[in-house]
Amino acid sequence: MSIIVKKFGGSSVADTEKLLNVAHIITGAYDQGNSVVVVVSAQGDTTDELLQKAAEVNPNPSKREMDVLLSTGEQVSMSLLAMTIEKLGYPAVSLTGWQIGMKTNSNHSNARIKSVDIERIKKELDSNRIVIVAGFQGIDKYDDITTLGRGGSDTTAVAIAAALGADVCEIYTDVDGVYTADPRIVKNARKLNDVSYDEMLELASLGANVLHNRSVELALKYNVKLEVKSSFNKIPGTSVKEVGKVERMLVRGVTKDDDVARISVVNIEDTPGKAFKIFSLLAKKNINVDVILQSIGRGNTKDITFTVAESNLEAALEILNDNLSYIGAKSIEYTKDISKVSVVGAGMASNPGVAALMFEALYNEGINIHMISTSEIKISVLIDEDVSDTAVRAIHDKFNLA
Repeated sequence: MSIIVKKFGGSSVADTEKLLNVAHIITGAYDQGNSVVVVVSAQGDTTDELLQKAAEVNPNPSKREMDVLLSTGEQVSMSLLAMTIEKLGYPAVSLTGWQIGMKTNSNHSNARIKSVDIERIKKELDSNRIVIVAGFQGIDKYDDITTLGRGGSDTTAVAIAAALGADVCEIYTDVDGVYTADPRIVKNARKLNDVSYDEMLELASLGANVLHNRSVELALKYNVKLEVKSSFNKIPGTSVKEVGKVERMLVRGVTKDDDVARISVVNIEDTPGKAFKIFSLLAKKNINVDVILQSIGRGNTKDITFTVAESNLEAALEILNDNLSYIGAKSIEYTKDISKVSVVGAGMASNPGVAALMFEALYNEGINIHMISTSEIKISVLIDEDVSDTAVRAIHDKFNLA
């Protein structure tokens, strides 16, 4: 008998009809003799509606109270799904994050999982029940409710799968797998049958919205087999696993990320320790920094330019401007009208010429590159946001990914 963890996103459980469709998928796996654990997100636009309700009563609520509020969305989904499964004649039980012992740190709104106590889940599975778990939430050492941030239900599902030693963790979405590019941008994008953990981690981190990068990190760490599947089409999806044949010339996908802002710290004194001062200030506020470029020092000064998520821009600007004299800089400049476009592939490191092809595709479209970042399996460029879709299509065609 296999243990299967299935995760369903908000669009998959958005209404009564979709809940019934999901219930049939779950009971079908149960009928095959499997132990089934299901993780659900909040229905449809529930999270946005809860955010709006919060803003109506308090424009600046505490993160603790926001976690209490937002966690209710998943609880609605889990109970409605359990009721739907019961109506079909199957035993089901719904459990919150605290009921399954999902222990996290106390970083409200973006908590990290510390451990999962699977005793309750195993007890319910041993009683032949289908277990429905509220994703996105946990509980800290003070018994306060926490939430895991964007994509948290994916992370919940993988953490449970790792703790149970599940045979597979299936992530159901409104798309039927991982594509070489966003099909909404590139009409001839091709679905991948499989992709490696490292490739999927880069794709997820660089803007592919199918899986959240933290869930892929967990899957890689604990060797959890992932499958991305459609909630609406009964066709094979994409397997995320260790994939061989990395010697071939291989670009697996092109992504874009519009949630990017560029910050420049201008005319910094060209002395040791300045970069440390800048990035330690940001780290204390849990602001992640991505692409970094430092200019060659001239006239005893230099510039340091880097990117942050646009959602972190305001906080980053505030802390940098408040510490301008401490940093020893003249000014802080920024722009939000940029995108990060990336190519990803595990075989890129051993195949020269990938960057040249990418840059040629952009040159042919007259697209200027502002910054470049590379690793063994990805090349990212910062470009103007209004040409990002054109860039993705041009690069996709240049590498013949269709």
